[in-house]
Amino acid sequence: MIEEYPRNLIELEANFSTEAACREYLAWLRWPDGFRCPHCGGGKSWPVRDVLFQCAACGYHTSVTAGTIFQDTRTPLPVWFRAMWWVTTQKNGASALGLQRVLGLKSYETAWAWLHKFRRAMVRPGRDLLAGSVEVDECYVGGPEEGLPGRLNLEKALVVVAAQEDGAGIGRIRCDVATDGRSGLAVGWPTRMRAGRPLRT
Repeated sequence: MIEEYPRNLIELEANFSTEAACREYLAWLRWPDGFRCPHCGGGKSWPVRDVLFQCAACGYHTSVTAGTIFQDTRTPLPVWFRAMWWVTTQKNGASALGLQRVLGLKSYETAWAWLHKFRRAMVRPGRDLLAGSVEVDECYVGGPEEGLPGRLNLEKALVVVAAQEDGAGIGRIRCDVATDGRSGLAVGWPTRMRAGRPLRT
């Protein structure tokens, strides 16, 4: 079983060009030590219609895609894998329009929905808090509007970014949309940083 992410498109296609190969990889991710029934904890199963697993102990049906962004999808898994690889390899960020063009999707709305699914899935639950020296700053996202500079422009989104220092470079980053720019830069950020850490603005 492949243990490293594909380094290029050729490796991606070599490992994940079929539905069976994608499902085998998802099964390995979900049950690295072998099948485990989510209902009773049983360790033995039978295949059902090539897409389901039936627990030999309690008869419960489950799938490698259950509870994931792939659940109930009608799109072949190799297409999803190509999309994931493309999104995670874009150095300057991925756009819905770019995803639509790469995959040949008919609908921009579909590409937009997929991209947001990926972004939600890439946020690791229980991720580590920022540590060490942290620098926080703000910026406004939105086009310029004549006569409405900075905080006077209510149509723009105020985005707060916290960056953890890593030697001479930048380490981990957290960013979010501020709900109230008048209350200061650090509003809400103590929950993202360890207590007692130096904070610079």
